[in-house]
Amino acid sequence: MNVLLINGSPHAHGCTDAALREVAAALNADGIETRIFHIGSAPVGGCIGCGGCARAGRCVFGGPVADVVPFAEQADGFVFGAPVHYATAAAGMLGFLHRLGCSAGRTLRHKPAAVITSARRAGTTSALEALEKVPQFYEMPLISSTYWPMVHGGKAEDVPGDAEGMQTMRNLGHNMAWMLRCIEAGRAAGIEPPQAETAARTNFVR
Repeated sequence: MNVLLINGSPHAHGCTDAALREVAAALNADGIETRIFHIGSAPVGGCIGCGGCARAGRCVFGGPVADVVPFAEQADGFVFGAPVHYATAAAGMLGFLHRLGCSAGRTLRHKPAAVITSARRAGTTSALEALEKVPQFYEMPLISSTYWPMVHGGKAEDVPGDAEGMQTMRNLGHNMAWMLRCIEAGRAAGIEPPQAETAARTNFVR
């Protein structure tokens, strides 16, 4: 089994990466393979609702959203990480998630997901709320920890000093590994994911 950890920071080796690596280390210790994917430092725009991905089977704008799909298809679970920018998750990561969901939501459905965030000081809770929206839409079980999954620091070297934050990352990794094992055992016992109802679609303005 393997987990794909997505670094939604413009900085490949910043605070978000330090937190993701602590999660990955815990997963590795529990026998789960990991891959960290950095979305890059180039601006990532959001979905424009053109419907092109439905026809092409991929995001027509390409970039990191298209690049990650082969890894997402093979992943059994996900960790989405982003720094705080202006009291919410970095815009590049939000655009990435929105486009990934629209163009490749099939690769996400029913796979466990966790979200983490990093900040120098504040804005982490609103960032976590923003990051959770896509996993909830795709029926992804959200993995929790022993505190809100955040770390603090102005630079990567500061993050290990956040002892509770790093502890939270490790516990999150172990909880993800446990959930993956539970799902594996359930499937071995013949338990498959439920089939969601999709027929109803209500518009409130007619």
